Amino acid sequence: MVKENCVGTPPVLGIVGDSSSTRSISISTVLGLYSVPLVSYFATCSCLSDRHKFPSFFRTIPSDAFQVNAMIQILKHFGWTWAGLLISDDDYGFHAARSFHSDLGPAGEGCLAYKEILPRGDDPAELRRIVDVMRKSTARVVIAFANNFLMINLMKEVVRQNVTGLQGIASESWTSAAVLQTPHLMPYLGGTLGIAIRRGEIPGFRDFLLQIRPDPHHNNTDGNSMVNQFWEHTFQCRFAPPPAGWVEPAGELCTGQEVIDNVETDFLDDSDLRPEYNVYKAVYALAYALDDMLQCEPERGPFSNNTCAHVQRLEPWQIVHYLEKVNFTTTFGDRVSFDENGDALPVYDIMNWVWLPDGRTKVQRVGEVKRSAFKGEEITLDEDKIFWNFESKQPPRSVCSKSCPPGTRMARKKGEPECCFDCVPCSEGKISITTDSMECTSCPEDFWSSPQRDHCVPKKTDFLSYHEPLGICLTTTSLLGTCICVVVLGIFIHHHSTPIVRANNSELSFLLLVSLKFCFLCSLLFIGRPRLWTCQLRHAAFGVSFVLCVSCILVKTMVVLAVFRASKPGGESSLKWFGAVQQRGTVLLLTSVQAAICTVWLVSASPVPHKNTQYHSDKIVYECAVGSTVGFAVLLGYIGLLAVLSCLLAFLARNLPDSFNEAKLITFSMLIFCAVWVAFVPAYISSPGKYADAVEVFAILASSFGLLVALFGPKCYIILFRPERNTKKVIMGRGIGS
Repeated sequence: MVKENCVGTPPVLGIVGDSSSTRSISISTVLGLYSVPLVSYFATCSCLSDRHKFPSFFRTIPSDAFQVNAMIQILKHFGWTWAGLLISDDDYGFHAARSFHSDLGPAGEGCLAYKEILPRGDDPAELRRIVDVMRKSTARVVIAFANNFLMINLMKEVVRQNVTGLQGIASESWTSAAVLQTPHLMPYLGGTLGIAIRRGEIPGFRDFLLQIRPDPHHNNTDGNSMVNQFWEHTFQCRFAPPPAGWVEPAGELCTGQEVIDNVETDFLDDSDLRPEYNVYKAVYALAYALDDMLQCEPERGPFSNNTCAHVQRLEPWQIVHYLEKVNFTTTFGDRVSFDENGDALPVYDIMNWVWLPDGRTKVQRVGEVKRSAFKGEEITLDEDKIFWNFESKQPPRSVCSKSCPPGTRMARKKGEPECCFDCVPCSEGKISITTDSMECTSCPEDFWSSPQRDHCVPKKTDFLSYHEPLGICLTTTSLLGTCICVVVLGIFIHHHSTPIVRANNSELSFLLLVSLKFCFLCSLLFIGRPRLWTCQLRHAAFGVSFVLCVSCILVKTMVVLAVFRASKPGGESSLKWFGAVQQRGTVLLLTSVQAAICTVWLVSASPVPHKNTQYHSDKIVYECAVGSTVGFAVLLGYIGLLAVLSCLLAFLARNLPDSFNEAKLITFSMLIFCAVWVAFVPAYISSPGKYADAVEVFAILASSFGLLVALFGPKCYIILFRPERNTKKVIMGRGIGS
């Protein structure tokens, strides 16, 4: 009797199925309206994870989204960043392609060289085009998201074009397809890595199969028909006599009591249960949900007012609630629970197609990919077990561009995927220390890139050193000038009582020689690595020494002029202003002004050592920063002022009627001095680094030698080689007989 109303407990509280994603989408759309749970064991479309569209859908097989992630993990493990993708012309293929595009590129794990849609029917022209793309592509890895029927059509064209040397990655729909595992196709498919549903064991399943027996008396019923057909095929017998006129031998009649234990048949092989294992987990998930519901304690239930579900008034949505809380472990060791999208914790086996030496084929498990609640996605591979269908017996290399070694960076090729790039050497001063660096990093300030641009090395230091030829020459010249000053001073001291020494103001001459010696020695402060004390001392010593020297010359010139004036009638009074005390005081006063200038300069803006990298990027030029340009200019200007004044005064006294005209020698020496320092300024400004110091040292030495030779050369010549001219009579201009 058919009931005319829908009161009472629903006849169906949950469904295990369906195997097809397309059918599961349709069924779940309807069942979701009534909150009836559907636990699928084979529907993999990632679209079914949408909880808003399918609120009561659960599954024990991973979604295609995780299958794509599993394949990406394999690509990443072997360093395959360049792969082709073949998909079926349906939701299964399109969703997989969408997942690849969304997960592969942004993750930086690789790129797709091409994506081709396999035709549903036998389209030779399209298949020929697709295989031609595979053959011409530089990608050595081909991922196929398709069923075995599409793969059969594709492989026919692959065999026809003899396209070898490709590494296949199979989706779970054709990983275990026996129709493709033939000796004819193994030259092309051998070594394929595939994603397969997790293998498991079902306790007591074999014993259950062994208890099944045919029913000879009900051969035509649906249930017994399949069992009887299996029985007849296995034991080569028949349950009924052959029809009249049957030509072929009828064989023996089946009794139904044959011993099935001793027969080798795939029907009893429970060692490779994959979809069946998912069915087992789906059934047990519903069973555990019901068991948890029955364990509910009154007034402590999960529903409104802490109530429990009533067995007589059970609602499907209550089963959905308990399914969401399911958490158990199978006897095989797999934990079964569902996330917020109704998906179980995903796990896939990684399979490898082995081509045995005797021509047989087998598919063996070589690893797994799973996602745990705490560690995320993990891949485990036993690489020693993997069969590679290449002469090298090693995994192939599949990249669009070779890895960029350290010292280079990747530069993407315009208009091509990000996996295709050029390796551009790092510019000077930058390095990359890892393979496939996206950019080069700058070396620290005191370091520079090595020639290979793969590490930083300390920058070379550059300064006017005592160990280089230029520094050695300048040092030698400085010491030579100092020694000459000492020799000349010794000569003057030894001959201090002679007329030529006495007539030229011996005290100022001695002081002038001492100041020249200091000028020669101060040039040594400009050689060697600049330090704070040398930077502060070099210009102060240089400035004071030269002012002392020029002051002596200026006072000598003034004394010469005073003597000339005193020789004229009424000029005796001019000599009282140029006595020994006045001469010393004038030299001290003029020198003190320079000392004050140096003191103010050092206190206000002292010269300091400076690391200059403007001249050479790969070198550190050590130099002394003057601190205050104004201070340096005042120091040089004061020396120049005294030198010009001395030159003018000497020029005015050039025609004195002495046979030995001191004013002419001073004029000549001052012209040399001024010429050297006028040429020094532009040369110093335009010279970089240590050469600026070399120019200043050269100017010091040149001007010092000019003064030494011009002022004391003729005197030493007379003292040493023409002593007959070293008499008062000759000095006074009365000469000697010719």
